[in-house]
Amino acid sequence: MADQRPPTDPARLQVTRHALDGVAEQMGVALERSAYSPNITERLDLSAAIFSPSGLMVAQAEHIPVHLGSMPASVESILGAFDLAPGMTAVVNDPYRGGSHLPDITLVGAVGDRDDGRSGQLIGYVANRAHHADIAGAAPGSMPADATDIAMEGLRIPPLLLVDGHGERKDVIEMLAANSRTPTERHGDLRAQFAANHAGAARLCEMAAERGRDGLLADMDALVDYAERRIRAALSEMPDGEWTFSDWLEVAADGSMDADAQAVGLELHTTVAIRGDQLVVDLTRCPPQVPANVNAVRAVTESAALFVLRLVTDPDAPANAGTARAMTVRTTPGTIVDAVFPAPVATGNVETSQRLVDLLLGALAQGVPDRVPAASQGTMNNILIGSTGQGTPFAYYETIGGGEGGTPGRRGMDGVHTGMTNTRNTPVEALEVAYPLRVVRSELRSGTGGEGMHAGGDGIVREIEVLTHARVTVQTERRARGPWGLEGGRSGQPGRNTLIRPDGTTQVLPAKVTLTVQAGDRIRLETPGGGGWGTQAAHR
Repeated sequence: MADQRPPTDPARLQVTRHALDGVAEQMGVALERSAYSPNITERLDLSAAIFSPSGLMVAQAEHIPVHLGSMPASVESILGAFDLAPGMTAVVNDPYRGGSHLPDITLVGAVGDRDDGRSGQLIGYVANRAHHADIAGAAPGSMPADATDIAMEGLRIPPLLLVDGHGERKDVIEMLAANSRTPTERHGDLRAQFAANHAGAARLCEMAAERGRDGLLADMDALVDYAERRIRAALSEMPDGEWTFSDWLEVAADGSMDADAQAVGLELHTTVAIRGDQLVVDLTRCPPQVPANVNAVRAVTESAALFVLRLVTDPDAPANAGTARAMTVRTTPGTIVDAVFPAPVATGNVETSQRLVDLLLGALAQGVPDRVPAASQGTMNNILIGSTGQGTPFAYYETIGGGEGGTPGRRGMDGVHTGMTNTRNTPVEALEVAYPLRVVRSELRSGTGGEGMHAGGDGIVREIEVLTHARVTVQTERRARGPWGLEGGRSGQPGRNTLIRPDGTTQVLPAKVTLTVQAGDRIRLETPGGGGWGTQAAHR
């Protein structure tokens, strides 16, 4: 007999929370273990979440912050386009319809309370997002540094049905795979996404059988309300106030990205206010979108704001739709933080999101300094290498860790992914087996963290030799300005990108570039150290 206790019972609420989180975690494991590309199986560039029948996120796994914060917009877009019945699945990657950037493909499946979720009455939706290593575009990896519009970045997928009332749409799957330099990988990774949603649907169906459909839905609603109460309670304990801050992207106002432009930078500005139990983030003074792919769509901007809200309030509160209720984000459409068609957006997802985290933390550090760390590396250090049409097609993508900022309580960690990413590195052995590449160096960049009572963590040196003619894209930040320190702590050292020819000659590369390389060329990325927190004198 199903448990009839009220859904607000504290013990039941915690059981529900961890059970739903476990479903999302199991989805991630299924995706990791069944995918084809090292980008998913090794780096774990994937995310999974559970949504209620009304489309509210009720649980997520501890995956990628920039994925999960923007995934509700993808689900909203799909539910606005289709009336998904149990057993049906839809796909989207369009940044202007809830996506983040084109390589991130999201599958949303409707779940019923019978037949492992494939039939019966609707009890919710399972969704997962995976970064596909290539989805067409002007350069392998679909993040060309010289993109001036979204068409140069790859295939834009509006909400489409993959499984309808008559079964699987093989024509749509073939179309998605055909628009990639590595179609076999795309087939495999899409199948893995199907498997992940199937695993989640089966578990959610089991929960409905245990609690009854009405009991499960009541539990979902109660869990969202609980998260909202916790975040609002944490905000209520903080001082009211309004603070401003500016930071810079390494791109010029006209979208150019040479060394001079990155030194000047494009200024982002925010005003952040705490008003009782509400956080208000105003980004309306940010500059207009530019013909370069540092533009971020609003879903990505909201992701960064949600990450910061959780970090400074109650990081252990359930990560669901209730959190967002305690925050208002103001943007202006057509700006770099609320891009509209046809702006390119690939780097907005991976780099501008990082800068937005620094921007908002810099403002909040003035009001709640005991809750805010110094700036971490502030970049994902994206490197993409792929075939040029000669030889066997391949597409390699990796983000590289760096220094964490020192915190009010401890030193920053060395060589970790920070902010809006939560991936792993690609192990050297897996990388060299899968691609015509050789890792020459992979080590900590000693002494690059900013000094302070709690020093920033050190960056990483990653040097890769290309064994064939290839196209390389580097998308990075913090090459001109190091991550800032707080409370008297010093800035971390900026990063550096270098092309090394076989004869030993070197060329310093800008923060963002796409170029052709020959066999024997090496790309060295030296990632930033984190900022320091507090003065060293205070430590002595």
